[in-house]
Amino acid sequence: MIWKCKRYLRQSCLTLALSCVICLLLKIFAREGLISNGRNCFLEKFQHSLGNGCLPTTGPCNKKCSELEVSTESLYGVNCTAVLQGEVNAIKRSQLLKEQYKATRYTDSYFTNITCNCENFIRNRKYITVPLSENEKQFPIAYSIVIHERADQFERLLRTIFAPQNIYCVHVDDKSSTSFKTAIRSIASCFPNVFIARRLENLVYGSWSRVQADLNCMEELLARHLTWKYFINLCGMDFPTKTNSEIVRKLQELKGRNNLESEVASEKKQVRWKYHFEVINGKMVQTKKVKKPSFTSIFSGSAYMVVSRPFVEHIFKDPKVKQLIEWSKDTYSPDEFIWATLQRMPGVPGSEPSHPKYDVSDMRSVARLVKWKYFEGDMTRGKPYPWCTGAHRRSVCIYGAGDLNWILQQHHLFANKFDIDVDPIALQCLEQYIRQKTLVGCTP
Repeated sequence: MIWKCKRYLRQSCLTLALSCVICLLLKIFAREGLISNGRNCFLEKFQHSLGNGCLPTTGPCNKKCSELEVSTESLYGVNCTAVLQGEVNAIKRSQLLKEQYKATRYTDSYFTNITCNCENFIRNRKYITVPLSENEKQFPIAYSIVIHERADQFERLLRTIFAPQNIYCVHVDDKSSTSFKTAIRSIASCFPNVFIARRLENLVYGSWSRVQADLNCMEELLARHLTWKYFINLCGMDFPTKTNSEIVRKLQELKGRNNLESEVASEKKQVRWKYHFEVINGKMVQTKKVKKPSFTSIFSGSAYMVVSRPFVEHIFKDPKVKQLIEWSKDTYSPDEFIWATLQRMPGVPGSEPSHPKYDVSDMRSVARLVKWKYFEGDMTRGKPYPWCTGAHRRSVCIYGAGDLNWILQQHHLFANKFDIDVDPIALQCLEQYIRQKTLVGCTP
């Protein structure tokens, strides 16, 4: 306990260190009889949140599978199996009960406290601490995760994609609350392969800062881990639709190629890089200044990608890529065209030719499954996907439980967006599905 506190003090996590000191003092007082057994309720709660156990060193399949499974049913009696199968009554029940479920959310301070004892945190939150197969062990993945709020949702995402052979760079919006930053640093400190980016950007929607956040993580991931094979970037509202083993197999099938949305840009989107944009009062503002044309054709795409390690290495070395990066810094939403453009540039590892025949839409790529409001509707009448059963934000569906059956029929590795404040049961049912699928073949 004492060494843990010293580590947090060195990291200037005063809240964490204070919690540990209090915990230690209370234990000493209780042992010496300075706190009566009948009146040390605070100590018992503190110990309950931190725990006293040690992380087992045996592999997951040498333990009881139930120790690694999440609950087979959501709280309040929602049947996740029925929800995932698209049963109407189960979905309706989940919609009626989701407001009660929101009351069970963990606060930032919960993670600040429980991670004072990392061993117990890892055990109680049921992290998988050894590679589950030789194939996964030999194919590590690098992740960049850009977040700004909801420590509980981030921790659930991390736990679901976590594998000890992978490496995870977490970029926290520099203007996030102190309590959120402390909670995320606390979680990251419990894992040798999870770290907070050294350079944190003040993220502004539509600005270059979103691209820079990923670039910061890319650079550190290259330096910290010498053997990862592919890079995947995420945000806090993403969630996997495949297990780590399935993701590895899909990446191996790419055989070094990248996979991301990249299409010829519409005239409407071309305005984003024809004019100079500035950040004014925290928002992107278009000026009348016309930009010089780019030296290469600009393609439209998404902020999210699945790219090979050689691709990432190349963008820090190639002069033409650096030129494109500098040119893009005063454009609007460069994250939605720069990766797509690099994917079509000659000489970029894993890229595709610039001819329109090689265009890849968001539904054909594997990087991210997104439901756009203006494409929703009756699929028998030509719509690409059914109506959103959750809510919308910036014309993107925040999934509800009724979307899960459709999501799991798609080939994408991740889906966006999920929000505990919109439908927490959708997220829990998907988490249970992924965990149970991960543990297939594990015998008690």
